[in-house]
Amino acid sequence: MADRLSDSRFARRFGLSTPIALAPMAFGTGGALATTCAKAGALALIGGAYGDLEFTSTQYSAAEEALCDTPEALARLGCGFITWRLEEDSSALDWLLDREAKPAAIMLSFGDPTALAKRIIAADIALICQVQTLAMAREAVEAGASVIVAQGAEAGGHGMNALDGRSTFTLVPEIADYLAAKAPHVQLLAAGGIADGRGLAAALMLGADGALVGSRLWASAESLAPEAAIAQAVAADGDSTARSKVFDILREKNWPAHFDFRALRNGIHREWEGRLDELGADPAGAIANYKAGVEARDYSRAHVTVGEGTGLIKDAPSAGEIIAAIDAEARVLLQ
Repeated sequence: MADRLSDSRFARRFGLSTPIALAPMAFGTGGALATTCAKAGALALIGGAYGDLEFTSTQYSAAEEALCDTPEALARLGCGFITWRLEEDSSALDWLLDREAKPAAIMLSFGDPTALAKRIIAADIALICQVQTLAMAREAVEAGASVIVAQGAEAGGHGMNALDGRSTFTLVPEIADYLAAKAPHVQLLAAGGIADGRGLAAALMLGADGALVGSRLWASAESLAPEAAIAQAVAADGDSTARSKVFDILREKNWPAHFDFRALRNGIHREWEGRLDELGADPAGAIANYKAGVEARDYSRAHVTVGEGTGLIKDAPSAGEIIAAIDAEARVLLQ
């Protein structure tokens, strides 16, 4: 029987031993986490997120330095950004495109990728586009994406709003069918709720070429997330998250209307559920309370960015151990 993991199109395209990509999570995926994932055989995408040049250059350079003696792992290093934020400030992308050693891939999420895609493709860098609907998948294909990430609403952090969001389980095969018919050269990753080997195996069975893993790797020894936040995620179950605009308002992030944010449903979130208009009209007191919670690492007020897969997270070992466990379980299931 062929090895469906290391022989997947995605694994072969990027020289991986397993068809897993590390999600470029804002303030979670730094150089240490990317380094460990690249060495473990996954595609490692630094969390360039809001396009902060200092953060991106520092974390990306740290990973490059750590991987300089393992060229096969260095070739698995890339970066991901929030598309609409790069339209306001592209300095971090400019820095990456000007480097002599090009990233393996650049991932764009949340916004029309067309204009930025031209620059990335012209630099001979693989473009990955994360989408939340079939219409967005069509847009990404037209922009020239090499890989599409189909993100279900189960995912942690930002995604399609609760009204319009799709489930990973139905979005992935629908986009897989579209790509097979219209753009068979474009590869597909599943994202949202994938936290173990069952999820990776299911992604392949649904027609994906691999999986983008976020929350499970956010809860790892190398993550930039605070240990106390990770402990909250480990203790939570999948019923404990919610998707809304609450934390975007509290963090003063001006996100487009059709995207919102999934995190643990804590005290401050429950306080403002159903009162978004009131919160948006006069947020100062709530923002101050939130910021005090962040400072104190009080997670009844500060946010913990995980998706519904948090119920499958029982510990926070090294990311290398996590990837090996996901890979091993998926191999058994696929046989």
